[in-house]
Amino acid sequence: MKAIKELNYFPNVSAQMLAGKKSRTIGLFMVSSGEVSVDVLTNMMLVSVIENASDYDYYVLTYIIRDTTDTDIINNVKEIFYQRRIDGGIFIGTDHYEPFVEELIQEGFIIGVFDQEHPEHTSGNRIVANFNNESGMKQAIAYLVGLGHREIGVINGNVKRLSGARKYEGFRQAMDIHSLPINPSWVVAADFTEEAGYAATKQLLENKVSLPTAFVAANDSIAFGAIRAFREQGIQVPGDISIIGFDDHVLSEKHSPPLTTVKVDFKRLFKDLLSILIAKIEKPSDDIRQASVDCSLIIRETCLREE
Repeated sequence: MKAIKELNYFPNVSAQMLAGKKSRTIGLFMVSSGEVSVDVLTNMMLVSVIENASDYDYYVLTYIIRDTTDTDIINNVKEIFYQRRIDGGIFIGTDHYEPFVEELIQEGFIIGVFDQEHPEHTSGNRIVANFNNESGMKQAIAYLVGLGHREIGVINGNVKRLSGARKYEGFRQAMDIHSLPINPSWVVAADFTEEAGYAATKQLLENKVSLPTAFVAANDSIAFGAIRAFREQGIQVPGDISIIGFDDHVLSEKHSPPLTTVKVDFKRLFKDLLSILIAKIEKPSDDIRQASVDCSLIIRETCLREE
């Protein structure tokens, strides 16, 4: 022990991996073609994983996947698993069906996936993390209907992702519950970013279609972009049109005006996901586990009663 201290000796990690010892490292893979640093919700997700991993005395290896169709990028990701540099991986931002992720799961690697659900392909090494998108959207529509709104539109996120598709399905179900027609002109295609929300709303206004009295956005970032586009055209929120977001990330309360939104407890969700993932790493089992949280409406100042 004296020699170890004097020589500042540490075990060779590569040799330990060859001997079958755990790396105590989680891979965190974010699928994003844009700047990750500018998106508040994405940053919160990343930090949440890193903080919770540290609580378990695990390291986090991070990797941004810019293009899931790029063979070299995907091979780099696979090599991280095959070389046993990590004990398990968490994927954020994937499409609902991502072939290379499915391949890794079939190979037996322990994988946690946010925003996916494949009940037909359950296995002990697949851990999914989701929230109740449909319930959140139904709460938003019910609130608007309670304020007297009958003309309601939706600004969608990426419908190739589970949350994007489920939120739109929740919107359709909620409109049907309240016997309200869906105007195709008010179903706006976007992505889960502020710039996408801004561009989609700007295009809607340029098309000069009549506007609904309220919009529900698939997340808060989209809502921020839409409000900015409306403001540029002299359309005030909530004076001229009401908007509800989805997520309740850190800037929503500080926005001007403060955003009415559907709250998702992402910190709890990722804490539960990581807890299950590490439990699987340290004691592999075939039991099916998942992480999930409910949603709740947070009323602020972007909606007004429709007279």
